[in-house]
Amino acid sequence: PALHANAEERRLLENSLRHALARDEFVLHYQPVVDATTEEVVSFEALIRWNSPEHGFVSPAKFIPLAEDTRLIVPIGEWVLREACRQAVNWPENVRVAVNVSGEQLLDSNFATSVVNALAESGLAPNRLEIEVTESIFLRDGTTANHVLERIMALGCGVALDDFGTGYSSLGYLRKLRFSTIKVDRSFVQSAATGNAESIAIIRAV
Repeated sequence: PALHANAEERRLLENSLRHALARDEFVLHYQPVVDATTEEVVSFEALIRWNSPEHGFVSPAKFIPLAEDTRLIVPIGEWVLREACRQAVNWPENVRVAVNVSGEQLLDSNFATSVVNALAESGLAPNRLEIEVTESIFLRDGTTANHVLERIMALGCGVALDDFGTGYSSLGYLRKLRFSTIKVDRSFVQSAATGNAESIAIIRAV
């Protein structure tokens, strides 16, 4: 019965998710990135949120994996990219915007074109956009991922490696690609904030 209930919930969520973009049910929230020394805001990370009429507020931890499994993440991710650029162009010129990109998006043949179009339509300077990826994309198709990210960097955009320190965390990625930012996984940062010596040592090493 529990398996049946989970499968039915997933089916209903997927059905709603297929219409969410057309119904304008998504919204972007922005998490500030602050310089630890000056306490100035240097950028914002765009985070997608879904408020469904049928299901209420749906956790990203639930709908993002579902979007990836169904490849709905490609059109949804394209919307996030366009919307983030459109809003960020109105911010102070020294403030950047970061957008998370999944493996499904990055390995899509039109991804680089989507980035170019989002910048062109919004008028946002390329150096104010940062694309965030996790190391999982390199496990799927490292050659293609590298090629696409190099094209993105050639435009002038930044590329960040997110959640570094978990999973495989191969240092080889850092040698192959010129990441503009390495984001140490939050578990280490939270532990360091409470004075955990091991987490502080790991952060310093990274």
